[in-house]
Amino acid sequence: MSKRAFRWALVCVIVSFLGLVGAGVWGAHVVMSYPLRPHAGAGRVMTLKVSKGMRFPEVAEAAADAGLIEKPTWFRIYAMYRGLANKVRAGTYELRDDLPPRDVLDALVKGVEEIDVAVTIPEGKNLEEVFALIADAGIAPVADLEAVARDAEWLKQEGIEGETAEGYLFPDTFRWKKPTPAKNVLETMVKKHRVVYDDLRKKHEKTLEKLQKQLNWGNREIVILASIVEKETAEPSERPRVASVFVNRMTMASFPSKRLETDPTVRYGCLVAVAPSKPVSCIGWDPAGRLHRAQLDDATNRYNTYQHAGLPPGPIANPGRGALEAAMAPESSQYLFFVAKDASGQERGRGPHVFSKTYEEHTKWVAKYQK
Repeated sequence: MSKRAFRWALVCVIVSFLGLVGAGVWGAHVVMSYPLRPHAGAGRVMTLKVSKGMRFPEVAEAAADAGLIEKPTWFRIYAMYRGLANKVRAGTYELRDDLPPRDVLDALVKGVEEIDVAVTIPEGKNLEEVFALIADAGIAPVADLEAVARDAEWLKQEGIEGETAEGYLFPDTFRWKKPTPAKNVLETMVKKHRVVYDDLRKKHEKTLEKLQKQLNWGNREIVILASIVEKETAEPSERPRVASVFVNRMTMASFPSKRLETDPTVRYGCLVAVAPSKPVSCIGWDPAGRLHRAQLDDATNRYNTYQHAGLPPGPIANPGRGALEAAMAPESSQYLFFVAKDASGQERGRGPHVFSKTYEEHTKWVAKYQK
């Protein structure tokens, strides 16, 4: 090789070496700056769900799919470099889409902030209304709550008869973390129901024995009656008397039909109850309006106590302590009828009431208060 050719070869080697060094420096700069470069987002809040047991490569891909990062492989390498790949916490994250990868990783390691939320469940709400309140508070989705409340295995485990947890979701103020699994939420409410029910049962053993002998009632029948009492009156002092009316209708010879004839059960059958098919009379009916003769005459509604004698198939709401106690210890009376003094407004028919022993007397009060 001539001296001239050697010089050219040497120049080429030097240039190539410098190019590789430059590329390496540039590459190193890119790699080192990756964690600090804000993601090219628009500042929107995106949701990233990290499930328990999720591997970090899956977390990285999920973050990329959610629009929070790019280059998930680099994100994995960065997490491994910091020794944090195994320290990501499960949870549902709400993160801006313009954060740098460093901030995204820090958030995943810190975990979702647990927030305690107080949720008040009023007395007399049916399970769908209860689930809406819980979901609105961000505790658990309605679909998850519905699935648990209608799960036959879970109901059996909890000792609940029937198709749903209706009647056993005790109304109270609860504090739950946001979010909380639906099963945990419902188990808390059922447990509170049991505590209150057992306390009242010890207090009213004698009257419960009487009801068992008269009507062959167990715990479920008490809960069903309590749910009806809860829906019929908003006056605490009236509850034992309202309960006595329904017990009298099922036990007194002067009321041979044994039908409770109570509107809230019909409404429940139209709106909430699970049935093979929706009662025809309920289709197109305005739930906010009054019941019409078509609904009252519809025997296909399993909860229609105008057509079916005795208690409906299950509870129609979730009763509180007062209604449960009234069902366990009804007032000793001869009353068979009652009518609300104020039949107007959203809470029409819920009290105070006038009670009657005969149909003739009842008709007189109906004419006066519900023209």
